[in-house]
Amino acid sequence: MKTIHSALLIILFVSSIKAQNFNQQKYFTGNLNTDAKQVLSDYIEPNNPQFSFSQENKKSPVLAGVLSLLIPGAGEIYAEEYLKAGIFIAIEAAVITTAVIYDKKGNDKTIEFQNYADENWSVNKYAEWTLTHLPTLNSSLNAADFNVFNTNGSVNWGELNRLERAIGKGYSHSLPPYGDQQYFELIGKYPQYSAGWNDFNSDDYHDVSPNFLFYAGERGKANDLYNISSKAVIGIYINHFLSTLDAVWSATNYNKNLAVKVRLENIQLTDYTEFVPTLYFTYSF
Repeated sequence: MKTIHSALLIILFVSSIKAQNFNQQKYFTGNLNTDAKQVLSDYIEPNNPQFSFSQENKKSPVLAGVLSLLIPGAGEIYAEEYLKAGIFIAIEAAVITTAVIYDKKGNDKTIEFQNYADENWSVNKYAEWTLTHLPTLNSSLNAADFNVFNTNGSVNWGELNRLERAIGKGYSHSLPPYGDQQYFELIGKYPQYSAGWNDFNSDDYHDVSPNFLFYAGERGKANDLYNISSKAVIGIYINHFLSTLDAVWSATNYNKNLAVKVRLENIQLTDYTEFVPTLYFTYSF
């Protein structure tokens, strides 16, 4: 009776397979047990429930990278890497704060040394000393050939620059216009301008005065402050770049690290099928 039942089952399955127009031709061995396994393993009953849960909410590496390029840490938040997001955000806040604070300190120090220069360095004193010591500076020149002072006592900047260029050796620079950044730099950088300081009392311009040295030191402090600010700005760019790379990697890793698939597995026994819930779990690291 069991043999008749199994034979009828095979006939029903074969008929069903033909009705569904399977492209693959089935060949039976004549062995009831083997043929039953082949038919049942290939046949999917319409009411046979199949459950498959693929990983949802996959992260876009491109979107993660763009987010972190704009705001470091944003891509990490999107990729659910909250610890790394906090680190990048903290670094961003630190370098921005450093850049702003030290730029302001540099500005304040610049105002200080510029005010000090206005109070202690005079272009008129520098021009007078240069004309007085012209025979020593360059004996081939005649002071009368240079109209360095205007009738109102102010300095003719163009004539002063022409005099500086004519002197040549020792006077390697021409004084920039007042207020120019180079103006405030040169008067505290080159001994050529030592004679313009109000505490200078020498016939040799190489003898720099205490005011010259103090001013040079203050200007150096301002430059140091600006350098820190500039390095912090570079740090901002680096932080954006590193966060972008990490966000792309984090999103990619998020998609690869965990793959879970759940379904009902049908296990074919001799004359019946069992459905066993099966969990497929893979973790990459």
